[in-house]
Parts: sequence; C-alpha cells; structure tokens
Amino acid sequence: MIEKWSKNQGLELCNVISYINDEGAKEADQNHFLCLLEKMSSTLSDKKEAAKQLRLLTKKHPCFRVLFCDFENAIPQLLKPICEGDSINHDLQEDVITTLLNISIHDNNKKLVAETPMVIPILMNALRCGTIETRANAAATLFTLSALDSNKELIGKSNALKPLIDLLEEGNPLVMKDVASAIFTLCMMHDNKARAVKDGAVRVIMTKMENRVHVDELLAILALLSTHQKAVLEMAELGAVPCLLSIMRESSCERNK
Repeated sequence: MIEKWSKNQGLELCNVISYINDEGAKEADQNHFLCLLEKMSSTLSDKKEAAKQLRLLTKKHPCFRVLFCDFENAIPQLLKPICEGDSINHDLQEDVITTLLNISIHDNNKKLVAETPMVIPILMNALRCGTIETRANAAATLFTLSALDSNKELIGKSNALKPLIDLLEEGNPLVMKDVASAIFTLCMMHDNKARAVKDGAVRVIMTKMENRVHVDELLAILALLSTHQKAVLEMAELGAVPCLLSIMRESSCERNK
C-alpha cells in the first residue's frame, strides 16, 4: 500500500517511499518528489540531501523531469535555496543547477524553465561564481533551453551572452565545449549576433583561434557571426584573414576548410 503525502506526515515519508520508475510506482514517485521539494525549504543539511536526490532522480528517471512540469511552483521551490541570502553553498548550487539541466532535457519543460523569472538570472550567476562543474552545467542548460527560438530571444535579451563570452575568454578546458555550444546556438538568431559582437565575442574567438584552442567549435561560431557586418569589420581589424588561411593550410578537416 502506497501512503499519500500530506503535511502532517512531513519529511518522514522520504525514508519509506519507493521510487521505481514504472507505471505502478507513479503515486510513490509523486509523493517522494513533493517530499523532496518540501525539504528544499528546510535546514541546510536537508536542502543539500534533497538537492542531491533530485539531481540523481532527474538524471536516471525521466518521470521526475516530467513532474517539474506537472506541479505548479516546483521549479521555484527547487531554486529557492540558491536565491536566498548573499552567501552561496557551492555544493548545493552545483546540485540545483545540474538538476535544472536534467529537467531542461525534457522537451515539454524547455519553455516553462526558461520563462520562470528566476531561472536565467540564476544561470548567469552560476556562470560567474559557481564551481567549474556548476559553470559548465549552467552553460549546458542555456544550450539546451536555446533549442526553442523563443528561448533564444529571451536568453539574449537577458544579456546572458556576456557571462558566456567571459567564460569562453577565461578558457577553462572543462567548460569550453559547453560554452561554445551555447554561444553557437544562441547566435543562430540574428539579434543575438549583434549582442555577441557587442559583448566582445569576435575578439575572444580570434584570440583563442590564434592559439589553436577549440578551433572546430570557434570556427563554427565565427562563420555564424560573419553574416553580421560589424563582426566582419572587427574580424578584418583583428587579422582574421591570415589566421583563417593558416588554419586552412594546417587543418585536415574538410568541414573546417
């Protein structure tokens, strides 16, 4: 017999609920999910425990990704612990941001996640001051969300390209691919090309390419930006032509050429 979740039962249910991922355990999944969300408003140790469980469950069991779409205010409840106060617990932040990434994989969640007011500011903050894994997963979340054109526009208007470009310039090898993927996808929208150029993308990309850092990914972004007139002028000023010619001579990759 599966017990129903209630406030009177509180957090004790978390210890007794099974969350096997099949149709017969659906009610148990919901109960466990609600219990974990309640813990996100409890003590720091409870928040950290709940965040770790939600990270694991949303990675391994797609039904838990769907639950964030099914329950109103589930996403704000998840994010609340890393919105409160000035100090950030980096372990908690990492688990919450990674859970948000897992949630965003589900197609029906992409619009809901991006349009939750606190999401993009939290991701931008994570890009600036999280652990390396947090920053990589924040970039990956923006990449995942930007699959929708409406989200590309929303993310661009929120000025999220600037922290992505700053992180690209910083050059940590563990985040470069996620950051480059996010910038590339966002720049498929014309208005975001202008924003990326304004935020210094061309200079950063040219510097990295001259040092032969992630040439494949950065060439793809540069190709997108080259349809924007200001980007072309800046490329010329920064010596893009000799750089590109040298890459053509060195590269064995037909796509790059």
